[in-house]
Amino acid sequence: MRRQQGFTYLGLVILITIIGLVAVSSLHVGAIVQRRAAEEELLAIGREYYDALHRYADATSAGQSQYPGRLEDLLIDPRFPDIRRHLRKLYIDPITGNNEWGVVYGASTYGHGIVGIHSLSEANTIKKDNFDSPFEYLKDKKTYSDWVFTILPPVSAADTAPPPDQPPANPNRPPKPPKGAPGSSTPFLNQSAPVSPPARQ
Repeated sequence: MRRQQGFTYLGLVILITIIGLVAVSSLHVGAIVQRRAAEEELLAIGREYYDALHRYADATSAGQSQYPGRLEDLLIDPRFPDIRRHLRKLYIDPITGNNEWGVVYGASTYGHGIVGIHSLSEANTIKKDNFDSPFEYLKDKKTYSDWVFTILPPVSAADTAPPPDQPPANPNRPPKPPKGAPGSSTPFLNQSAPVSPPARQ
């Protein structure tokens, strides 16, 4: 009887251990699936900002800056007396869960402005390849902060400085897009700094 009880107890311990391992494995797989979904959402949001910045630049009249001074300017373009929208809302970063973004600055003939955004998360990416156009340059980037969605190619940080009201920058630079890509013929100066869009002046 005691031997039978011992085998029963041992079998129960083994069963509980197996159930625990399966549960841990399921949680791990679930976390990966959730992170991949967040990555796809980040790529979609990056494309929204990329397209909105292009629409803002395309709507520029002579004597105006091609780049917005704030992300809010993409919601209602301050350069026009009537309401003109390039972005329907300011998005939350699906990786960090808040509305703070790293902002990439550029300079045109008529001053500095925003030419791109990126996540502030330093977590390692899962996706490493097979990015859709025009973000093929994100291949093999290590962290989400390296996923920079910008409309213009970069130059050396030594060639410029951020706008006077911005803190020192940490450049995040994708490679120069192919000749003929949007904005590839327009010179600019690239800087990146983590700011909260609502607090941007």
